[in-house]
Parts: sequence; structure tokens; C-alpha cells
Amino acid sequence: MTDHADAHKRPFLVLHDYGMGGSWWWVRARSKREVLETFAWVEVVTDPDTVTRFQDEGLEEVDIDGPRMPPGLRDAQRECEGFGALAGRDVVFLRRRWDEEGDEPVVYLMEVGSDGRRIRQVELAEDGTAVRSGPDDWPYNPPIVDPFDPVLPREEISRSEFEEHWMTARQADAES
Repeated sequence: MTDHADAHKRPFLVLHDYGMGGSWWWVRARSKREVLETFAWVEVVTDPDTVTRFQDEGLEEVDIDGPRMPPGLRDAQRECEGFGALAGRDVVFLRRRWDEEGDEPVVYLMEVGSDGRRIRQVELAEDGTAVRSGPDDWPYNPPIVDPFDPVLPREEISRSEFEEHWMTARQADAES
């Protein structure tokens, strides 16, 4: 006997893209959003050619309600304020500080698409220099934010703030 909820599930091709490669699998779920709410740092691939290419590859398949799941579950995030607040938007603008040990502190202003990939970026150094870049300037462009991340709403900026910096920044490959 088939559970009524199971009857509404279908397979979704899922990718965890880490830039120079990725992990692929199938998830049986009721919707794309259900997959994205359940797994962090993944995208649901909908390109028909890609889906067809992977149909006979023997990829692992999991059920969204099953006991055996791949890594990346976001159970703890679901209860956090801000979870999924920016999901579903075509574009968001973010301000993120990067100050890892050994690196010069820098602030990145980013225009990010619904898939978490950068569209445009402005790098603001502490000395006041600003450098803008886009996809043609990056060797690869994996997702850099997870739209469901509950921290993102605190990093959101306005389009006008981003555009103001974009217009005054020098192009990444331009002479200094």
C-alpha cells in the first residue's frame, strides 16, 4: 500500500557544487523547495539535458522522509530566526566581511542570484580601494551563499548601496 504523501513525490536531481567538482544524487520529494529546505548548500538541477544525462548514471537516490540521508541536513537551522527569509528571491545584495587569519581584512559587496552564485561583486579594502568584478573575472563560480541560511538577512544591503559602490569601483583587470 502506497502512502498518499509518497504518491506526490518525484525525483529531483540534486547537486552540491564545490567549484571544481560536485556531488550528485536523486532525492524523492514533494517539491524543489522541500529539497532546498532539507539540505544545505545544494541546488536542484532542472536543465532538461542535464537531467536526462544523469538518469541512467546509477546515482544514489534517497527519499526525503527516509532514515538514510546524505550529509548536509539543516535541521538545526530550521529553528533559527531568518531561516529561508531570502530564499526564492531572484537577486539579493549582501555585505560580507572576510578577515581570515593571514589575509588582509576586506568587505565583499555581492549581487547574488537565487542559486547562491555571484552575479557581480565589489571588493572593499581597508585602505579605501574598491575593485569590481563579474563572472568573466572568476575562474569558476560555485554557489557562495545558501539562500536559506538564517544569517543572510543580517548581511543584506540595498540595491542602491551596491550600485553606488559598483559605479565608483575600478574594474578588476584594469590598471591601478
